[in-house]
Amino acid sequence: MEEPLRRIRALYTASTITVYQAYGPAIGPDAARDGRFPPTWKRDRMTWIKPSFLWMMYRCGWGEKPGQETVLAVEITREGFEWALRNSCLSHYVHGVHADRAAWQRQVKRSPARVQWDPERDLHLRPLPHRSLQLGLSGEATQRYADEWLVSITDVTPQAQEIHALVKQHNLEAATRLLPNERPYPITNNLLKHLGA
Repeated sequence: MEEPLRRIRALYTASTITVYQAYGPAIGPDAARDGRFPPTWKRDRMTWIKPSFLWMMYRCGWGEKPGQETVLAVEITREGFEWALRNSCLSHYVHGVHADRAAWQRQVKRSPARVQWDPERDLHLRPLPHRSLQLGLSGEATQRYADEWLVSITDVTPQAQEIHALVKQHNLEAATRLLPNERPYPITNNLLKHLGA
């Protein structure tokens, strides 16, 4: 079955979805230890969450990029995630999705979340022909993410390091077995259209 160009793929349960972020030593270890973001985490900045583990590995270089050494699996409520999707706008103007550029700019100003579709990655972090979701949260969405939607925070840096080591040993089969079981995330056609998918 052919993979659609844009699809949300994620590790999820009946009530939660796991997204990934990577932070440096001032935030990551404390967040994992306490199960919440520490005071050093800036609520007034946009924060990007990624349901794709391998896209996060591409972004943080398997947890080896400076300032992104701790890879966090952040479990949040599906209710909150879907609120963010419904209250999002695309991060760039798309002809046919928006009435015109001015309409998109108005939507950007009032939306607390941004949707960006980036090429999904393989185990070598090479781009694949289909795209994965990145979701940027700001303002009200950031507050809700930290205070209402958060269920748990887990440090998955050791998992990332183990998978990376297997990839470097060309043992892709074993590396694949350690990946999170990401499945197509169920959302309505109307919401898919809103997300430009």
